[in-house]
Amino acid sequence: MIINNKAFSSNGLTYTIRSAVEKDAKVLSELRLQIDGETENLDREEGEAFIDIQGFKQLVKTDTELTRNLFLVAVVQDTIVGFSRCEGTYLHRFTHKVEFGVCVLKEFWGHGIGKNLLKESIHWADSNNIKKITLNVLETNEKAIKLYSKLGFEIEGVLLKDKILSDEKYYNTVIMGRFNE
Repeated sequence: MIINNKAFSSNGLTYTIRSAVEKDAKVLSELRLQIDGETENLDREEGEAFIDIQGFKQLVKTDTELTRNLFLVAVVQDTIVGFSRCEGTYLHRFTHKVEFGVCVLKEFWGHGIGKNLLKESIHWADSNNIKKITLNVLETNEKAIKLYSKLGFEIEGVLLKDKILSDEKYYNTVIMGRFNE
């Protein structure tokens, strides 16, 4: 699915959120690799589940063509600094929902980029009769949990000892969902 470009400004930074396009594939591949190495809040360590340029081209193509998918990028001065995806399924029992994921370069945290990627995704979902958005978040990412709660997400469950981080300790994953009635 495609959305219209939208401009934002926060803490002295101006950026645009737009739909991903095929020519973004190379940057997206490099960006994902970099972001995975900047935080333990995501599922992957740097280099794991690597998606190459062709893989991102296919993701963008699929997400553009399918009405239950959305791939957004955040752009600062012609440079992509973050992205988000909503991915649905066509299994009949699950056609009412999509799963949301987001990542932003650490250098650009604190400018509302992740929040606005999520808000645009919520707007898209609500406008396209998608009733539920789900996401997973590491229990220690309290800032994200607070943001998701503010935007109408509720904790639906916790996966105990779901991840092992660099300190070799186990951490829980919080499952959250937002239902649009």
